[in-house]
Amino acid sequence: MTIHLIKLAVGAKSVADVAAWQAARAKIAPPLRHRTRNFPKRADEILDGGSIYWVVNRVLSVRQRIEDIVQAQQADGTRCTDLVLHPKLVPVRGRLVKPFQGWRYLAAADAPPDEGQAKIEGLPEALKQELAALALL
Repeated sequence: MTIHLIKLAVGAKSVADVAAWQAARAKIAPPLRHRTRNFPKRADEILDGGSIYWVVNRVLSVRQRIEDIVQAQQADGTRCTDLVLHPKLVPVRGRLVKPFQGWRYLAAADAPPDEGQAKIEGLPEALKQELAALALL
């Protein structure tokens, strides 16, 4: 059974910020990955088609498929975990999310549906965020 993760994109003001940050990181140290302190106990369920859903500016905005979860080490030798991500950001139907620390599991049944590109193409990012916050996107 598939399960997803939800994570705050700390410091990102828009999805474009997330995309730019990830593109820069992927160039420096491929493959694209997000480093986290703890190894998910439900890793097998995540690797069964799970994604990481990014909260941008308090709105659940986009997701990325998680391709692998691997043990890693910080420069100081501290253990950590790398979530290897597919580079494509997929817009989802936005909803407001309260702040939290770290990441949380997100049941597949609770995950928002992907948003059709035709509906939101060409809209300014600020307008998309406002509409998502009002659950209109």
